[in-house]
Amino acid sequence: MATEAMSAKPIRLAIVGVGKIARDQHLPAIANDPRFELVAAVSRNAVVDGVDNYHDIAELLAAGHELDAVSLCTPPVGRSAIAMTALDAGLDVMMEKPPAATLSEVARIEAHAVAAGRSLFATWHSREAAGVAPARAWLADRKVQRVAIAWREDIRRWHPGQDWILEAGGFGVFDPGINALSIATEILPGDWVVNNADLHVPEGRMSPLAADIDLTCGDIPVTAAFDFLHEGPQQWDIVVETDGGTLKLSMGGAVLDIDGKVTEATDAEYPGLYAKFADLVGSRSSDVDVTPLRLVADAFLVGRRTIVPAFEW
Repeated sequence: MATEAMSAKPIRLAIVGVGKIARDQHLPAIANDPRFELVAAVSRNAVVDGVDNYHDIAELLAAGHELDAVSLCTPPVGRSAIAMTALDAGLDVMMEKPPAATLSEVARIEAHAVAAGRSLFATWHSREAAGVAPARAWLADRKVQRVAIAWREDIRRWHPGQDWILEAGGFGVFDPGINALSIATEILPGDWVVNNADLHVPEGRMSPLAADIDLTCGDIPVTAAFDFLHEGPQQWDIVVETDGGTLKLSMGGAVLDIDGKVTEATDAEYPGLYAKFADLVGSRSSDVDVTPLRLVADAFLVGRRTIVPAFEW
């Protein structure tokens, strides 16, 4: 179904999974990028106006649309089968974070993409935040002494009624927390290790609502505090102390503060992701970095679980 020469024509795209993140971020980014043409949507519970809508990817493919690519915005559990079905159909694939429920699934999808000769993009939207690239450049010339991550937000505000996020494979507080890890591993490339973790799991649920993690990047100590029940002002901060001053990324990477000099820019995370996907499709290449997912998996493996009171919406 995919065409090999798309330089003169927009990439004909279907979006799979029409939830909050798709409506808030993906659909506006697609609409504002002339390199893409949204031709269909797939969802069990929602529709996108102005395009054909289908219940599942099999129904989409059976309809015979002229398609080049799909953007997968479903929950991570079950995404592997959808991705491989799309690749088998000759489509390029972009995946919302986290790319799949397990590292093995990501490896399988990536191998499938290589065999099919298609482009695969495992996205980390927070890496596109305005302050991330300049933070990495500033840190490259300095000796980092320690890092502190504080990622605290309200699950009821950002994921109302979404029980899947607290089930097995739903990641719990690591659904937002993995965004922090994606930024940290981008601005400080190196050998990251999870040393230990404390996971607070509500009674009757499978995934934690809070976590405290001790990590290292090479010989740099890193602490991370994740909280999914944080009311009031939301907090998405990374503080990096160096021999040449202190760097702070706040608001999820949108605001960069270096020793009191603050730079703030408008949100361009998802437009940046789609620009990268267009480049990958055009060059017939892929971008699959599992480092943030590996750290989350390690935290689940070594984490000490404490059962806390039941969570209700």
